Amino acid sequence: MKLSAQYSKVNLIIAISILFIAGIVYYATINYIANDQLDSSLVDEIEEITRYVNLNQRLPKPMDFDEDQTSFTPTDQKTMPRFFFDATYHSPREKSTEAGRAISGLISLKGVNYKAVVVISKEATENLVQVITLITLVLTAILLIVLVIANRYILDGLWKPFYNILQQLKAFNISDANTLNLDETEIDEFGELNSAVLSMSSRVKNDYQNLKTFTENASHEMMTPIAVITSKLDTLIQDETLKSEQYAQINDIYAATNKLARLNQSLLLLVKIENNLVQDTAILNLKDIIIEKLHQFNELIQSKNIGVIHTLADKEITASKYLIDILINNLFNNAIRHNNPYGTIRIYLTNTQLVFQNTGDENRLNSREIFERFQKSKTSEGTGLGLTIAKNICNQYNFKLSYDFETSLHTFQIDF
Repeated sequence: MKLSAQYSKVNLIIAISILFIAGIVYYATINYIANDQLDSSLVDEIEEITRYVNLNQRLPKPMDFDEDQTSFTPTDQKTMPRFFFDATYHSPREKSTEAGRAISGLISLKGVNYKAVVVISKEATENLVQVITLITLVLTAILLIVLVIANRYILDGLWKPFYNILQQLKAFNISDANTLNLDETEIDEFGELNSAVLSMSSRVKNDYQNLKTFTENASHEMMTPIAVITSKLDTLIQDETLKSEQYAQINDIYAATNKLARLNQSLLLLVKIENNLVQDTAILNLKDIIIEKLHQFNELIQSKNIGVIHTLADKEITASKYLIDILINNLFNNAIRHNNPYGTIRIYLTNTQLVFQNTGDENRLNSREIFERFQKSKTSEGTGLGLTIAKNICNQYNFKLSYDFETSLHTFQIDF
């Protein structure tokens, strides 16, 4: 949920809660005031009855006091406080019952005490309360609608600089020479955010350029002495006067030098992949690439007497030919290098996935660590970067590379 939507939601919940509580208090207050007005009228009525009795020395008839309903009941009580209460009012005009308000008090006539009860109608007062309540509800609804509209459009306008910053950050490319183009804003917080983002992007690009320059220079400078060492070793190996021990030592140095060269190239490739520096995309047919690789690795496969089973469907992807070649090479190298003599390789290609399965060690590999850098078995002669490179290539194209072990087969699966 967006921040503006979350803010609007909280704002509306608070507003509705406050208005609900305020509405209850408001209704109770109006009802109290209305009852107080009725009680004042009832006090006037009971006092008028008292004056009438004192003046005429007789109890009034019901019709003597408009539509107020008055009743008198003899009582032995000497004193009686006035008491207000809700009662039922019988309307003589409409011949129906409705809500009423009543007062009871003591009237004395010729030494006899009477309990006088006066009931008046509350219909007019209740109608007034209902009208006021309805008007209040309408105004509350209008207020909430205005609040929703204001939150939706005004807040969206206020948050526009933030979304612009967010969009720029999503599109930010560390290798792009262009700087971020952020809108000017009068809001201090967004202005500070703009400054912080611009400063951060500038530092990141500088660090990236320095790292890129260092990596390229280091790789180039390392390759030169490695090439010299390899050339000298080639010359030494061709020397027929070498003893077998010397020849073995030179071969070990030659293998270590080749491994160092491969390690240097792999690390440089990882830097390029992680920083998205390989951009030569094209439409590729994976089936054709896999068939081509089968021919290339055929001699190595036959040297270990490995059987290959494959079921390949046409599958086109848009990617770098260079990177996809490396990805398929690494999968083939992994399946062959870690396979058993007279083992099996199974390759399945469908429209949704590519699967490489191979026999090998009977123990399951650690699926969490297998794609980490320099994670390899003790007997492996590789650099420990092949699967890391394959994983990074898949991540670049939003492919999912996973490992599983079932029925003595190590399975590497790419889901497109």
